[in-house]
Amino acid sequence: MRVGTFVLAAQFPGQGPGEALHRAIRSAEVAEESGLDAVWLAEHHFVPYGVCPSAVTLAAQLLGRTRRIRVGTAVSVLPTQHPVALGEQAALLHLTSGGRFSLGVGRGGPWVDLEVFGGGLEAYEKGFPESLELLLDWLRKPRVAGRGGRYGFREVAVVPRAGELLDADGADGAGGPEVVVACTSRKTVELAAEHALPMLLGMHCGDADKAEMVALWRSRALAAGHSPERVRAAGHVSAGVAQIADRTEDAVETLVKAMPGWLRQGLDAHVTVDGRHRVMRDPVEYAELLCGLHPVGTPELAADRLAATAERTGITRFALLVEGSGDLVTTEENVARLGKEVLPLLE
Repeated sequence: MRVGTFVLAAQFPGQGPGEALHRAIRSAEVAEESGLDAVWLAEHHFVPYGVCPSAVTLAAQLLGRTRRIRVGTAVSVLPTQHPVALGEQAALLHLTSGGRFSLGVGRGGPWVDLEVFGGGLEAYEKGFPESLELLLDWLRKPRVAGRGGRYGFREVAVVPRAGELLDADGADGAGGPEVVVACTSRKTVELAAEHALPMLLGMHCGDADKAEMVALWRSRALAAGHSPERVRAAGHVSAGVAQIADRTEDAVETLVKAMPGWLRQGLDAHVTVDGRHRVMRDPVEYAELLCGLHPVGTPELAADRLAATAERTGITRFALLVEGSGDLVTTEENVARLGKEVLPLLE
């Protein structure tokens, strides 16, 4: 079982972005101190839902402040950035961190970001497969040309090459950074499976939905010609929420009191690029749903829920939102208890 944190740098009502980012950094440092496996960083623009606009930039900061823990993006949004630029950044972080960086990518949403950064709605609706293909080429090949409908350029050398990581003995390391794909639709699951890339599955999904997506991924990956061994070894990641307390009702109360204000403020700030109608979740109901799905409660209950998810879905990697209280001290304590009291129960 590999348990990590999911960091949104959420800006709660009454807070500024600096406070949210400080809490994000401290939670990552405590995650390493507490023996957790990874820190996964979200990326958002123009909304207080999450105030980190560049997950790779924050990943570089955290990789420099830590020594053991893996740091990943969850996710870098491909429709709003050039896949070659992202590939260069990923290779740089992979090489300079000793292979501790994971690159999570996704389509994002139909937000005004597409207008601001020039990708347009087509980049979101149709361009993700081309962008992903170009990114993977950049991370795997010595020379790359752009031959798609959106990206066209002459062949250029890949510098630095992600596969040139040196291990402790000075020998060339194999491969580049891990690439994970955020999947919320059947089409994206099939695209990830075609490349045998592990999935990141959202915290709004229950175990049944995640199990169904994993089964689809496996069937499509095998149909695409990937070996059974590679399919079995895929390290899918399940996103969720964690809040640890001596009594389950206290953990639930902490989140149901704090999260709805953040959710209401953060989700309501999203603006669609084309004015399409949005259906908003009820913030209180959503917070209660998350508490019921994920490890929110005593250490024993949290461990049981993680083990149950692993048994039902086959997923043994977790990215857990730990900042749901909105409070720095409470978040630090939550991360520490997750590492020191829940992890031993999963061994």
